[in-house]
Amino acid sequence: MAMSDRLDSRPLVGKVALVTGASRGVGRGIALGLGEAGATVYMSARTLREDDPHLLGGSLSEVADDVTALGGRAVPVRCDSTDDAQTQALVDLIREEQGGLDVLVNCAWSGYQHFYDGTDHLAERTFWTTPISRWTAMIEAGARAQYVTSALAAPLLLARRGATVVHVSSEASRRDDLGTIYSVAKAASDRMAACMAHDLRPHGISAFSLWPGLVSTESVVRVAEYFDMSMSESPQFVGRCVVALVCDPERLSYSGSVVTTAELGERFGVNDPHPWVEREP
Repeated sequence: MAMSDRLDSRPLVGKVALVTGASRGVGRGIALGLGEAGATVYMSARTLREDDPHLLGGSLSEVADDVTALGGRAVPVRCDSTDDAQTQALVDLIREEQGGLDVLVNCAWSGYQHFYDGTDHLAERTFWTTPISRWTAMIEAGARAQYVTSALAAPLLLARRGATVVHVSSEASRRDDLGTIYSVAKAASDRMAACMAHDLRPHGISAFSLWPGLVSTESVVRVAEYFDMSMSESPQFVGRCVVALVCDPERLSYSGSVVTTAELGERFGVNDPHPWVEREP
């Protein structure tokens, strides 16, 4: 069945999802995809309102409006994923209001500052020219946050047999030329998916590492001259691919694996609602 048909039937009505890092970028697109499919989407990030300053703009309140317009129910919650107490409070809120969780998407990430903080990103091509602070951004706010959120949310997932966990990762995990810290962080995501899948499988819960392609996020668009944007995916396309994965009745059979948006899109007939060519002048 084509993805457009699945979305018309709103397959996630009655399901509860949590997307971390949802104020912009890939996280925003995933929240939109889940909302489009009818889910109740808890969305977390550090930027809650438009007046919370961020160089790239975007906020959870804006995304919540978009999710609602698409037919989903949005619950925006300010949460710094590097703060375990805030993450626990978010999980407690979902427990109190919903009693369980059907979909967890770990997308919180702050490792792309070199695209927008005034740094010459081309200068960070070797590990000795990369600021040590990138370790905190990519490992603490990336891989560690994925682990902590998953561990704290596990009881909610166990309450909903058939739940799904998705760690947003990248092909950088298996490449040597995209930065040492970046590669290590994404390799950690891949291994977490595999190991968590092992623990969750007896409970009927699946876990995956998701590799999007080049996504036209706000940070990428700012440096679009360095990329072949004609091959890029919109953030919402990534969200539709997540919905396709979550709705696949056979997903437990390949739980623990790396899945790409390219293969999901082809397998399930996912359409990109905002291809780059349509937004070119």
